[in-house]
Amino acid sequence: MFFKEKIAFYLDDFETTIGQSINLFILGLILVSSGIFVAETFSLSEQILFWLNKVDLFILIIFSCEYLLRIWTSESKIKFIFSLISLVDFLAILPLFIGWLDVRFLRIFRVFRILRLIRFLQFEIFLFKIARKDNVILTRILLTLFTLIFISSGLIYQFEHQVNPQVFRNFYDAFYFAIVTMTTVGFGDLAPISEEGRLVTLLMILTGVTIIPWQLGELIKQLVKTTPQNNAKICHSCDLSHHDSDAIYCKLCGQKLTINNC
Repeated sequence: MFFKEKIAFYLDDFETTIGQSINLFILGLILVSSGIFVAETFSLSEQILFWLNKVDLFILIIFSCEYLLRIWTSESKIKFIFSLISLVDFLAILPLFIGWLDVRFLRIFRVFRILRLIRFLQFEIFLFKIARKDNVILTRILLTLFTLIFISSGLIYQFEHQVNPQVFRNFYDAFYFAIVTMTTVGFGDLAPISEEGRLVTLLMILTGVTIIPWQLGELIKQLVKTTPQNNAKICHSCDLSHHDSDAIYCKLCGQKLTINNC
C-alpha cells in the first residue's frame, strides 16, 4: 500500500526532484509527440518516417503505462476514469488499442495529445517560477491559445489533406488557415471542401469570437485589479487626483502635492 501511495504522490508532485523529473519527462514526451505529428505532414524519407513511427510508438506505450498507473493508484477509479483530465489522457493513448483501424482515423486522435498540457499547467507555472496572479493568467491564456490553434490545425489538416492535398499540403498550411480563421481575417486563399473541414472551420470561428476575447478580458480585469493605487498623488487643496507620476505641484491650483497612502 505504501508503494502504491508513493507512486500516486510522485505522479502529481512538483516539489521533489523525483516528482519534477517524472513530470518534466512526461511533458517532454508530449512536446516530442506533437512535433512528430507535425513533421510527418511534410515530405520526408521512408527511413526518417520509419524511425519517427518507432519513437511515437514508444511514447504511446509510456503514456499508456502512465494512464494505467494513475487508474491503479486512484482512490476512486470510476470517478478518475470519467474525469475530464482522464478522458483527455485516454484520447491520447486510444490509437494503441484500436490499431486495426485505418491510419487516417488514428492520426486524428494523435492531435489530442497536446491537450495533455492542461494537466501540466501547474507544473509549468512552478517550473518557470511564475508567481504573480496576472502572469499565471497570462500563461493560462497562452497555453489555451496554443492548444486551440494546434488542435484546430491538426484536425483541418487531417480532414482536408486527403481530399484537398494541393491546398492543405502540410501542417504549416493548416496552421496558417487556423490563425487566419480564428482571428476572423478570412483571406479566402485557403478553403475547406469536406463536410468535416467546414465543421472544424465553423468551430474555429466560434472560438475566435468567444473564447479568445473572454480569455483576454480575464487578463485585462486582473491587470486592472493589480494596478497600484496607493501612490496616487492627490492635491489636498482642490482634491484633484489626475497628476503625472513626476508632478510636484497641482496643475489646477498650484499647491504642493502629497502621496496618498490609503
